[in-house]
Order: sequence, then C-alpha cells, then structure tokens
Amino acid sequence: MRALVGLLVVLGVLVVGAFVAVIVRDRRRMSSPEDSAAARVARSDQERYAAERHGMQGEVWRRGQNSP
Repeated sequence: MRALVGLLVVLGVLVVGAFVAVIVRDRRRMSSPEDSAAARVARSDQERYAAERHGMQGEVWRRGQNSP
C-alpha cells in the first residue's frame, strides 16, 4: 500500500513538473515587440483596405440608383 501511495505521489509530482515546464517554455516563446508592431500595422492595413472597398461599393450603388 505504501508503495502504491509513493508511486502516485511521484507521478503527481512529475505531472505537475511537466505542466510547469510547458508553461515556462511557452512564456519564453511569447511574441516580441517587433511581432506586436507588425500585427498592428497589418491590422491597420486590413482595416484601410476594407474601408476603401466599402467606399467603392457605395459609389457603385449610388451610380446604379442615379441611372435612368
């Protein structure tokens, strides 16, 4: 019985250690400031293109409404 409890304790410690190791590893891999800046630039470009597309679609609709 003692051996089984000891084995379970050791396995629990190993599982917790594995979780901690993965968490520490992932925190080191978090994005750098350059990645964040590039993501902001890409998002602003995407929003600008979407706004331009929306404006062009409005112009096409207005031209269609004004035709005889």
